[in-house]
Amino acid sequence: MSAVSEAAPRPAQPPEEDRGPASREPVLPSFVSEIGGMIDMAIGAVRCGLSPPFSWAAEFVAQLRFVIKVCFFPLIVTSFALSFGPAGIQASNFFGLVGATDRMGGAYVIIVVRMFAPLVSAIVLAGAAGTAICADLGARKSRDEIAALSVLGVDPLRSLVVPRLLALVVAALLFNIFALLAGVVGLVVVVLQNGGAIGPVFSTFLSNANPLELGAATLKTLVYGAVIAIVCCYKGLNVAGNAQSVGRAVNQAVVLSFLAIGFIDYVFSQLLLATHPGLSQVRG
Repeated sequence: MSAVSEAAPRPAQPPEEDRGPASREPVLPSFVSEIGGMIDMAIGAVRCGLSPPFSWAAEFVAQLRFVIKVCFFPLIVTSFALSFGPAGIQASNFFGLVGATDRMGGAYVIIVVRMFAPLVSAIVLAGAAGTAICADLGARKSRDEIAALSVLGVDPLRSLVVPRLLALVVAALLFNIFALLAGVVGLVVVVLQNGGAIGPVFSTFLSNANPLELGAATLKTLVYGAVIAIVCCYKGLNVAGNAQSVGRAVNQAVVLSFLAIGFIDYVFSQLLLATHPGLSQVRG
């Protein structure tokens, strides 16, 4: 008898088409599936929001009050700090060197109206309201409240997603206005701190500002609010079902919201300047 025994033959592997569905790889990557799910949720929310019954009205008012409550003070402080701090100090130093402090008004049209007001509104909405919405919906999902609503015949999309989507969109519109006002206050403080005159600064500010600039900033902020709401609601409604997954969903929602804000800001600004080159010209 041989000292080395022959190795036992390995069982033949079944062909790929004969394996169970659990062993097959997903057709689409997870991020593609998530993007598709968010788009599907957005379409469904718009359809539910525009079709009766409008049972989401009371929840919309409650969510709007909540968003304003948690976001208003951070929005004002951040807008004023960015306008008065890095932008104001550097702009005043530069224009003061050439003796053209009155030209700060034209620079602040770009700094506040085009850049800081929409961006600060989006960041505050995502960081304060978006995380709260995601955590709330995730906690409800982990306690099976969403399934209970479906069993009772209540559409979660109509009763939970639609009011939060509308609340963030309306809040984004209001926050853009308040962020713009806080930025202008920062401009006034910077001018007074450097001993300049308010009249010439506001003259150049109004000469360079135009309705198209304000309308584009408002539209961009509305897009921010809608995207933040969809991302946070989708992540909250698709948690795995435990407390750890809720925290992970909140982190993912914030990261995705910030990435979406940066992407929208870049694409929107490039399209705006490409289609309206007159916005890049110095006026007044």
